[in-house]
Amino acid sequence: MTTTASPAKTSLSVLVAAWAVPVFVAGGFAFLSGIPIAVVAVGTLRDRRLRAVRWWTGALAALYVVPMTLWLAGPSTAPSLSKFLSPAATAFLVAGSTAVAVAHHVARRRSTP
Repeated sequence: MTTTASPAKTSLSVLVAAWAVPVFVAGGFAFLSGIPIAVVAVGTLRDRRLRAVRWWTGALAALYVVPMTLWLAGPSTAPSLSKFLSPAATAFLVAGSTAVAVAHHVARRRSTP
């Protein structure tokens, strides 16, 4: 009997969380976007079939953690992470999170027969 590996299929909660990140960041809730980023990271790491998307998810986590750490640890007077981010950093974070969401969406579509 031969067993074949099932194709990667992103769960719906991970897919929705991946699309929520750019909406939160663009909407001015950059600090709260850490919640869907955590959902995406945990969902991607728990499923072995999503190895191709792990690099994208790691890049998204790094894109989020670096400015958050600079905001929290630095001498910033900005009252929120959204106000701390420059327009270029916000655009970069939105673009990166959109790329991760598209990668998860493509992984989900490839698994559909």
